[in-house]
Amino acid sequence: MLRETSQSLFCALDGAILFGHPVAFRSRREEHPHGELGFAAVILEGHRYVDLHGLDIFIPGMAVDQPFGFHDLFVDDPVLVIDAIGAVHDEPPNAAGPHVNRANGGGEAVRPPPLPQMFPDYAFDITRKNMVNEESHAGINERESRNVKIEMALALPSDSRYRLYHPHRGERFVDRITESLLSEFSRERELSAMPEDKRFEHFASYITVRRQHAETFDTADIVTGSGGDGGIDAIAVVVNGSLVTDVEAFVEQADRIGSLDVTFIFVQAGRSQSFETAKIGQFQFGVLDFFKDHPALTRNKAIQQSADIMSAIYERSPKFKRGNPACRLFYVTTGRWLNDPVLEARRSATVADLQATGLFREVEFLCIGADGIQKLYNQTKNALSREFTFADRAVVPEINGVSEAYLGFVSAQTFLSIVSDEDGDIIKSIFYDNVRDWQAYNQVNTEIKETLASAHKARFVLMNNGITIVARTVRPTGNRFYIEDFQIVNGCQTSHVLADSRDQVDDSVMIPLRLIGTQDEDVIGSIVHATNRQTEVKSEQFFAVTDFAKKLELFFQSFTNGKRLFYERRSHQYDSLPIEKTRIVTPSNLIKAFAATYLQEPHATTRNFGRLTDQIGKEIFGQGHKLDPYYVAALALYKLEYLFRNQRIDAVYKLARYQILLAARILANPASLPRMNSNDMETHCKIINDILWDAVKSDDLFTRAVTVVGDVAHSNFGSDNIRVLPFTEKVIAHCRATAP
Repeated sequence: MLRETSQSLFCALDGAILFGHPVAFRSRREEHPHGELGFAAVILEGHRYVDLHGLDIFIPGMAVDQPFGFHDLFVDDPVLVIDAIGAVHDEPPNAAGPHVNRANGGGEAVRPPPLPQMFPDYAFDITRKNMVNEESHAGINERESRNVKIEMALALPSDSRYRLYHPHRGERFVDRITESLLSEFSRERELSAMPEDKRFEHFASYITVRRQHAETFDTADIVTGSGGDGGIDAIAVVVNGSLVTDVEAFVEQADRIGSLDVTFIFVQAGRSQSFETAKIGQFQFGVLDFFKDHPALTRNKAIQQSADIMSAIYERSPKFKRGNPACRLFYVTTGRWLNDPVLEARRSATVADLQATGLFREVEFLCIGADGIQKLYNQTKNALSREFTFADRAVVPEINGVSEAYLGFVSAQTFLSIVSDEDGDIIKSIFYDNVRDWQAYNQVNTEIKETLASAHKARFVLMNNGITIVARTVRPTGNRFYIEDFQIVNGCQTSHVLADSRDQVDDSVMIPLRLIGTQDEDVIGSIVHATNRQTEVKSEQFFAVTDFAKKLELFFQSFTNGKRLFYERRSHQYDSLPIEKTRIVTPSNLIKAFAATYLQEPHATTRNFGRLTDQIGKEIFGQGHKLDPYYVAALALYKLEYLFRNQRIDAVYKLARYQILLAARILANPASLPRMNSNDMETHCKIINDILWDAVKSDDLFTRAVTVVGDVAHSNFGSDNIRVLPFTEKVIAHCRATAP
């Protein structure tokens, strides 16, 4: 920056000063006529020291929002942005505020801050425009001589924000712990090549949505991108515990189930060192606009896709048997939430405005700072645990493979504390091994609900079959029990009805409970099978989710590093392991990939997924099936998603990802498919694996597969064109014609 020979520069942050004309002050006050924009003087000292209490920066400095000259900044100079919102005068009618202590004198603000203080990103843009190559200025010694120690005392309002920018990269530095967590998250999900601000959006989206969604998910499916996002960085729509990312898949699912339990999750993420009222206001307007029939804001593709899902959900509002959807907002930043009254008023107003729409049964708006970020991220790494009182129990005699087991009963309130999160919502992931999901209010569940609402609710303990909890860790201390990494393998229906009826449940309602401690997978499988012997659960389904799933898990992990995948047989079973989370294969993704690749039904992965699940234990996960084709399908999906994630394939092809998988399999090995249980299938799959394991050959394979799909689509990637049987048949024919 320009420096006076006295080695000190006192610049007025004055909107009235012509651009490029700094004003120096010494030992006197800054005077301005009332009604003009301006701000208190700021000192930037060259070799001397000036006090800026609590903020020591041993780097070249520049105060943003003061007038700039052409030579003010150098490339790579960090820039200290000091923001203040609100009046900073000490003269009526402009309110009182800061006092500036500076060398050899004092000064105080006499006017509101300039408009750029309200819009720091605008000020930052100006800074970038005035940067010039440092080689065009003084040499390196002179540049080093500009290292400064800046100390300033400002009595700023509570809504003040101090942010340190690195102007060469446009970054806001986060605290060291959060930065470490962000780096770990990025490595595990292969996002390290992204800019830090984008990685933070994925990170914030994961730790917030993870609380509501049981399965492993890809944050790329919920992050909204930039431009036309309405101030919303991520949207997740969770229906009956499942993340919905495709409107056609939702419609197909909704038509097969009796009720819809919906949660809308919105995330805004920023790396600023404090929360901002302007950001909350922008977030509020964006979310409200999202639910309008005629939105005022422009929508990008990701926002529009989520809005289409939202519209399809509300079109089926008669299925809201448990009430209207819930709406949860998360504003995540690296600052601290200090219950500032202005910020709290804006947050509360957002909740009230959303509740006033009448669209939601409940609205929650959480502002999550650095401490909350660390807490939520650690929760994603740790196994679920609970501590509760279990006084009325009997010990089961010793059983081989079982560390300990108890029979007894607990109060309904105690049980609900085990199965609910801190917000009172049912934790979906603990029912993962239950085989049967929530069946809505069929005849049995309706009778359970009626009993809980009746004068005879105390008989519930005699009328209900009870709950079975299997935990991998059980530690009793007197009547207090600690359990960790547990699943409810029987009692999903009872649990959900109890949660719905918590207002009718009192101390007279007791729940029969079986608590079993074991880490033996065979024992767990036999318990699951024995406690779920209802007619609607078929034997082949038990096999698919127990025996076959266990074989898949071991087979996927039998490959060496670089080739290894991890089949997620239990929800979140790999959360605490230091592995690339992108290598985790969920059951639903494997079903889709296998159906597309080997059953040649990519069109059924969304529009008719229910029919595919009906084939579990038969055409999918069938007894006697070789495991190799399942690995090929999972590996191909992993490779394809990697290319999408790193923008090696245009995102327009994402809607046709399963058609691309089919094309890749045929192009890699055009020979006729052997039977799924034949030894020839192993040979067939080895040819494809050898290509997929080779990075160059794999990239070339998917390039050719994308070309095939693109040729058949003729630039029309609408779902009505590509998600139909005729399109699949054309892809197969095109591959046969072009395969060597």
